[in-house]
Amino acid sequence: MPLLGKFGGILTANPSNVEHMLKTNFENYPKGKGFISIMEDFLGHGIFNSDGDLWRVQRKTASYEFNMRSLRNFIMDNVVNEISTRLFPVLEKASETQSLLDLQDVLERFAFDNICKVAFNIDPCCLGMENEVGAEFLQMFDNSALLIAGRFMHPIRHMWRVKKFLDVGSEKKLKKSIQAVHGFAEAIIKARMEEKITKDDEDLLSRFIANHENSTEFLRDVIMSFILAGRDTTSSALTSFFWLLSAYPHVLKNVIKEIRGIRTRSNKHNEHLFFTFEELKEMHYLHAAISEAMRLYPPVPIDTKRCLNDDVLPDGTVVPKGWFITYHAYAMGRMESVWGTDCREFRPERWLENGEFRAESPFKYPVFHGGPRLCLGKDMAYIQMKSIAAFVIERFVVDVQNRGRTPHHVVSLTLRMKGGLLVRLSQRK
Repeated sequence: MPLLGKFGGILTANPSNVEHMLKTNFENYPKGKGFISIMEDFLGHGIFNSDGDLWRVQRKTASYEFNMRSLRNFIMDNVVNEISTRLFPVLEKASETQSLLDLQDVLERFAFDNICKVAFNIDPCCLGMENEVGAEFLQMFDNSALLIAGRFMHPIRHMWRVKKFLDVGSEKKLKKSIQAVHGFAEAIIKARMEEKITKDDEDLLSRFIANHENSTEFLRDVIMSFILAGRDTTSSALTSFFWLLSAYPHVLKNVIKEIRGIRTRSNKHNEHLFFTFEELKEMHYLHAAISEAMRLYPPVPIDTKRCLNDDVLPDGTVVPKGWFITYHAYAMGRMESVWGTDCREFRPERWLENGEFRAESPFKYPVFHGGPRLCLGKDMAYIQMKSIAAFVIERFVVDVQNRGRTPHHVVSLTLRMKGGLLVRLSQRK
């Protein structure tokens, strides 16, 4: 659909067009200077806000690290530790007191603590709110993401530049938030660089520090990108997942059945015992249910590229040089032409074939992007989400308040429920 005006663009929900821009003609559709400049104050030139050689170097380094078995084990250990020492006490207390709990907030703090351990090898203790510095960083990070998103939404294209120059309004608030976020990150990086990094250090920051050519600013940009990807996306997906379970009790019943079946087969009945990586891989229905939740509520609902040279999309749409092209993952999940007449239903079975999970084309389901920029942390994200979901569902009944209402969402860099997800918990018998 062409958008009129000097700075025109295309909005598409056609999987063939998505594949064309993300894979077939990848080099012709970079993020572009316009997009990068809007995000630059926040993310610098990290992997999610760069093109060309700068992106390739970071991608190559990160790709190597994410393929390391030791990193997978490191992440798994951190997830288990965070669940047992932070998440379980918070949920158990809420269950005992029958107090209202914002599950979205809890999941966001969990994901933030976990990614900081994996990325920085530090514990900000935000889930238990034991660390005021960490809690402030989390708040400033949220403010920065919200205000940066506002730059994209402003009806006057470059108004944010004027406000930034004058240091007024939202740009003044953004400047303050980013300074706090960057200051916290740089202090951690400086402290880690003064330590003696050994081959036994498994966090991502240590691995990037090992390359002595990387500056503090570069390391900060890399870490900021990983925090954004590792914290906001998984918490967004799980929030939608638990809300949908409340509206589809038969899906919840199937998830419980699968979890109990795996628990019985492994002969492990200790309620505090966690599932292993191999057991999590056996949870095909849970994997399908989480994927289905992200189909309907993708953590990153839209993504935009810039066309370098005149092009024609597979559906015949002409894209002039300099125009932007946006694919709308949220809309794609609700289109009959893409997912069939039941596209608006939460139906995990669409992902299963003979009881096993069957992945869809990343261009029909671009939740983890696709092509050369396919998300490196996809498998790690599923480990974290399935670990949390299985743990919570096995132990607690999650009573979502106002479950009959369709939630409203906050316009930020990721999809977040406005007002959070309020629940009451009770022990599952």
